[in-house]
Amino acid sequence: MPKPKNTRLSVFKGREAKLNRAIFQALALKGPQTIYDIHKQIRKQRGLARVKYASVNKRVKVLLESRYIRESNLKETKAGFRAILYDLTFKAYLSIALTSVSPDELIASADEKGALVLLAATFAIGFDCKI
Repeated sequence: MPKPKNTRLSVFKGREAKLNRAIFQALALKGPQTIYDIHKQIRKQRGLARVKYASVNKRVKVLLESRYIRESNLKETKAGFRAILYDLTFKAYLSIALTSVSPDELIASADEKGALVLLAATFAIGFDCKI
């Protein structure tokens, strides 16, 4: 996942930014996974080999509450337990996309229809537009 250009989104700020980014990357590359599988993927990444399962579990729960990820299905484990599969939401995919482009680049590359969609989304979330 690319590093942020100009503005950083709140999901990629602070102490948890690196782990959030790693969770997003694991889910984006491999699709829906259990927390255990996400943890295994993260530990393979450079600089994250010592990340504990409890830390990943906690981050997944926070990302679930803030609607960046969702519960998508159940998986039967080898031991006979049912584990929840987690997947990225469109909100997470949008966050990933916005980290790779600056607002200036986004506006410069938008055609009229794209600009209209961005404007409609901006008004839908309640921003005041003062010209």
